[in-house]
Amino acid sequence: MGFPFWLHDVPDIVYRSDNEPFKFYMQNFTTKIVNMMKSEGLYASQGGPIILSQIENEYQNVEAAFRDKGPPYVIWAAKMAVELQTGVPWVMCKQTDAPDPVINTCNGMRCGETFGGPNSPTKPSLWTENWTSFYQVYGGEPYIRSAEDIAFHVTLFIAKKGSYINYYMFHGGTNFGRTASAYVITSYYDQAPLDEYGLIRQPKWGHLKELHAAIKSCSTTILEGAQSNFSLGQLQQAYIFEEEGAGCAAFLVNNDQKNNATVEFRNITFELLPKSISILPDCENIVFNTAKVNAKGNEITRTSSQLFDDADRWEAYTDVIPNFADTNLKSDTLLEHMNTTKDKSDYLWYTFSFQPNSSCTEPVLHVESLAHVASAFVNNKYAGSAHGSKAAKGPFTMEAPIVLNDQMNNISILSTMVGLQDSGAFLERRYAGLTRVEIRCAQQEIYNFTNNYEWGYQAGLSGESLSIYMREHLGNIEWSGVVSATDQPLSWFKIEFDAPTGNDPVVLNLSTMGKGEAWVNGQSIGRYWLSFLTSKGQPSQRLYHIPRAFLNSSGNLLVLLEESGGDPLHISLDTVSRTGLQEHASRYHPPQ
Repeated sequence: MGFPFWLHDVPDIVYRSDNEPFKFYMQNFTTKIVNMMKSEGLYASQGGPIILSQIENEYQNVEAAFRDKGPPYVIWAAKMAVELQTGVPWVMCKQTDAPDPVINTCNGMRCGETFGGPNSPTKPSLWTENWTSFYQVYGGEPYIRSAEDIAFHVTLFIAKKGSYINYYMFHGGTNFGRTASAYVITSYYDQAPLDEYGLIRQPKWGHLKELHAAIKSCSTTILEGAQSNFSLGQLQQAYIFEEEGAGCAAFLVNNDQKNNATVEFRNITFELLPKSISILPDCENIVFNTAKVNAKGNEITRTSSQLFDDADRWEAYTDVIPNFADTNLKSDTLLEHMNTTKDKSDYLWYTFSFQPNSSCTEPVLHVESLAHVASAFVNNKYAGSAHGSKAAKGPFTMEAPIVLNDQMNNISILSTMVGLQDSGAFLERRYAGLTRVEIRCAQQEIYNFTNNYEWGYQAGLSGESLSIYMREHLGNIEWSGVVSATDQPLSWFKIEFDAPTGNDPVVLNLSTMGKGEAWVNGQSIGRYWLSFLTSKGQPSQRLYHIPRAFLNSSGNLLVLLEESGGDPLHISLDTVSRTGLQEHASRYHPPQ
């Protein structure tokens, strides 16, 4: 959950520190949420399903940056949360010094190996985020974590007295609207055991189902028995849970990455697969091995429902490029992007007027920016663009050759954010937007507009201010019936379509588009950025989820905002399913 942008404007505020303005609003928010949960009877102490609450998130990662304002904040946050009396435990993940009675927990992929354990013998060992994959960014490849690796580390954590594991994420999802953080794609954790659409991803889903069935079969022994462990070899270990005169359960670990291991345990010889753990619910028979996957893999299958290749069905609207004279907000310096838009839009126009000396030949517009994308227009004509990336630090640079006339020229630069920063210290101080603007001439002559030059600003696009994606506002726009693959940047497109029959998830295949956002019946299905390619020359995401709850059986309105000049005539509406499933259904249905 992110901070509301208005918090940024509170005087003297410093997020996540021993700072009175921040603590005031944090306590108000936390108290409101807890009271909402109590009013619905949702805590386990009330008979509800909530068994744990978390205060703060991975704070120790940034605590040192706040120096002497960090440790007191941890103590305050813990005390504030506990005093809300939810009747269930509070946790702080990745906070080794979580104050009593708050429980310190582990987040990561290998908590069986990396977690130092609870900081008090009265606290259980909890894994609050077991990352089944990792979020993906534009320009990045998906992170593929194998079913075997997940199963190994889950089993190891339990063998070492771990009492709780929460998967993050077990079910993928969609960052609808503008909710994705900086450079993160619209699809979120699609590599989870249940993918973005709720379809079962094999073999992860089946392998973990078998793992937890094996653990459940000996759960009483694990919970009530005494644990011991000893070496079975140089890279082999046994963890045993045993109740006196009752049950016995064992976990046989082979840490050798490449080789099988033959071990003897309780006078029985076992062959252990490389990098695996075998579960023996009775200390005699192996019922599960983390490296032995029985579930068969499956692949996503896409079925085309309809093509949008009929130009006569499309209509277009070209957004207005503001001139300096048309802007109401003026400043003699470069304004910070986020503080100017207040996060009401991804877009901020920077405009200025300029009349060059006749000696300026071969002019180049030089722009440096701490936003995510910059696109330049000179006298209403597109001149060029550039963008940053999640991995790059510092500003990116755009060098665009431009054509100037001898009279007054209007330069309009569109600064674009693709999500806000999601982590780190001092988020309230983060700067985005243009940091340097120059026009450089062939004769080494440089015009610098960075400081002491009058700029005009417009937050958002004209189409946004008109709510062009809402059906009730379509009549306020003069739409054009001419649509082609070469339409200029900053174009809006609309078309109507019928929903596919059946129940399979619906996706919009935007492979031929560039960068922008899509709406269906007024609901944003997220940002798209097909033109930002991975190192393998492919878009990071092609398919965009349209929940069937967003759709009517017929007459659905699709609106696309295209920033860079994509081709709407070759997109399609598809349905998706998964093939290759054996015993499991292709779609998960939770119990009623």
